[in-house]
Amino acid sequence: MAAVSFNVSAAHYGESHSSFLSARLVADRLGVTLAELAKLIGVARNTLTAKSSARKVDAALSNVVRILAMAGEMAGDDSRAVIWFKHQPIPGWAGKTAYDLVGQGKADKVLAYLEAVRSGVYA
Repeated sequence: MAAVSFNVSAAHYGESHSSFLSARLVADRLGVTLAELAKLIGVARNTLTAKSSARKVDAALSNVVRILAMAGEMAGDDSRAVIWFKHQPIPGWAGKTAYDLVGQGKADKVLAYLEAVRSGVYA
């Protein structure tokens, strides 16, 4: 059942006419510019809008979308997930937020933290 919720939530980040994630939708939901999103996920700003780079952008955005979808599922809505992602320090990471950790290439650590919390481990 959780996988269904996750898939529905993650679908909010894609265009209806494409099978790829939309950088513009992700940036809008996070309240950041495309340049800030590009820096966060480690790609060039022009890569986000180039049609030929859709697969690369999709791969780079996938962890952010997975984190937001999982946090949205746990928090009850997407707006709370975005607030958590950008502003809530994660215990054990010296006051760093999920946004900070993703920007440092540690999205896997954020996903592991969310999995632990969802499993009932106090992190």
